[in-house]
Amino acid sequence: MLVETDLSPREQQIAECYAAGASYQEIAADLHIAPSTVRTHLSTIYRKLEITSKVELANRLNGVTAAPRSEIDHAAIISELALSLEDALSREKALSEVLRIIGAAQGDLDRVMPAILRYALDLCDAEFGILFEYRDKKRFHASFTLGIPAAFQDWLDDNGTFSVSDQTGLGRMVTQRAMVNIMDVKSEALYRTDDPLRFATADLGGARSFVAIPMLAADRLVGAFTIYRQSVRPFSEDALRLAQMFAAQSVIALENARLIDQREQTT
Repeated sequence: MLVETDLSPREQQIAECYAAGASYQEIAADLHIAPSTVRTHLSTIYRKLEITSKVELANRLNGVTAAPRSEIDHAAIISELALSLEDALSREKALSEVLRIIGAAQGDLDRVMPAILRYALDLCDAEFGILFEYRDKKRFHASFTLGIPAAFQDWLDDNGTFSVSDQTGLGRMVTQRAMVNIMDVKSEALYRTDDPLRFATADLGGARSFVAIPMLAADRLVGAFTIYRQSVRPFSEDALRLAQMFAAQSVIALENARLIDQREQTT
């Protein structure tokens, strides 16, 4: 692509890779720079070219002239880019902090898990979260919670390790070994039955939108990372990607704790 632009050689290189479909991580690996540096370059590229999407970027690189924008449009673009960059930096900072806590905690899950849940709830704009440890045969135990309403917490404490039905979010997650994203827990037929977990989730917890993410160590299911919103606000793709990242960090923390416990028993 030899289209005349105001981009530097490095910016041109990144723009072409991104427009061709490469991810931040792939570009960073090819150019031996950090993913955050790729994001910063893309923010500059978008501002210079006065574009707001990858489609527009590809068009500009292929010589398609963009329609003139008003000053209001320019301000909107700059504001959106600034917010996107801030979001990206917040995510990176949160994940870095979680990894630091995991590394320093020496298997202390009581220190690690609340931090993971706190960052997940903040970045995913959710009211409460639960980390369920998986026992077997569709049985779960709520090992860590954050922000959960007292009535739902009491229900979990009273029930300890409990079984879930196939129709619940957790039950479907076990069967599918995949993320289950429910737009509104009260809209499903299960809510109109006497399923105890769905009653506790919706009526005691006040949850409406919900996502359950399997926590896998290799092929072994070790738990479920769940976050809840108390209004009907489905989780976006960005929020789900974030939640999956925090679920992965939770697996790391659990496996670290297990290995440290094994080592101490051996010695």
